[in-house]
Amino acid sequence: MRRRLTLLVAATMCLVLLAFLVPLAVLLRGVAADRAVVAAGADVQGLVPLVGTADPGSLRLAAEQVGAAARRPVTVFLPDGSVLGTPAPRTDGVRLAARGESLTVARPDGREILVAVQGRPDGTAVIRTFVPDAELTRGVYRSWLVLAGLGVALLLLGLAVADRLARALVTPITELAEVSHRLARAELTARARPSGPAELRQVASGLNHLAGRIQELLREEREQVADLSHRLRTPLTSLRLESESLADPHEAARLTARVDAVERAVTGLIRQARRRGDSGGEQSCDATAVVRERVAFWSVLAEDTGRGVTLDLADGPLPVRLPADELAAVLDALLGNVFAHTPDGVGFTVTLTRRAGGGALLTVVDAGPGLPAALVDPAALVQRGASAAGSTGLGLDIARRAARASGGRLELSADAGGGARVAVALGPPVLAPA
Repeated sequence: MRRRLTLLVAATMCLVLLAFLVPLAVLLRGVAADRAVVAAGADVQGLVPLVGTADPGSLRLAAEQVGAAARRPVTVFLPDGSVLGTPAPRTDGVRLAARGESLTVARPDGREILVAVQGRPDGTAVIRTFVPDAELTRGVYRSWLVLAGLGVALLLLGLAVADRLARALVTPITELAEVSHRLARAELTARARPSGPAELRQVASGLNHLAGRIQELLREEREQVADLSHRLRTPLTSLRLESESLADPHEAARLTARVDAVERAVTGLIRQARRRGDSGGEQSCDATAVVRERVAFWSVLAEDTGRGVTLDLADGPLPVRLPADELAAVLDALLGNVFAHTPDGVGFTVTLTRRAGGGALLTVVDAGPGLPAALVDPAALVQRGASAAGSTGLGLDIARRAARASGGRLELSADAGGGARVAVALGPPVLAPA
């Protein structure tokens, strides 16, 4: 936009300068030519009285002196055919002037000034002088250069002013665009600085109002989610009391552990809902510890359903750019799909390896029937709400969103053994943990 405004001003100024400078240049050339002609006519006017009274010898001397002083040829044509002063042919203009009419004749190389002098007894004499083109255009080219320099200076000045005005318009627009991009990246504390013209200040105020309103709506949504999640504590408390009242201690401990797991999930959901929109730094966790803990939790259910569990973890801590509860939710969603969409007795493998550029690669492979045969594009199952088995279709989307938030991606494919393979690439933390 800044360049377009500058080009527009440049084109407009060029048209205006051409409209003024071209006629002015033509006028300067005409004025210079008229000045030279008038000066030449004034020089020969001093000979007019002598032509009518002086003898040929005195007239010849006077013509030579005037020509030498004016630095141009001066010739006197007498009625008897005599030519005094600078030799020159008797042209058609001279013959026309001999009829008693003074005139100026334009020639390819200059202008011929002819003055008719009447009053001699033998007829009309003619005084001739010639102004060459060099004298007609003397000083014109220098004036044109001055005009051209003035035009360039005015154009540069106009471009500088236009660039400054364009910058005053473009800078606030650029800042508004940057603030909108920051808001799109969930930086809800970003605000625009009202500056520039009144219209842009109104846009900045509207954008700030919109950002504040978005913050309020998201805050209300987070609180509603937290409130809804908190309401689950009452039935969970009832389940805990019922599980503790069971006669079988082993069964009571098992159900209590399940209730504790659900309660931890609800607590994590509340924290996650309230953490969204905070301006704090990105959180990270040790993927190895989280995966080991969640696989141990699901191994109990796998044992009850006759499923074999294989766990392959990388050595040492493996930090990723994702909070522990979100990573746990990802693995819970993937393993929940295995239990929901494969028959009892079907085993699965969980693998966690290091990525070359940092972060981790979490892979869940089951030995079930694999993806639906009618499914052409496996990526269609990752879409939110899409399910080939009649479920909610949110599990894979949760994993996909978490992977994207960490700077990674999710891939769904068929395993070489026939089952389904889900790979979640997780990005490294921005700041290495201390």
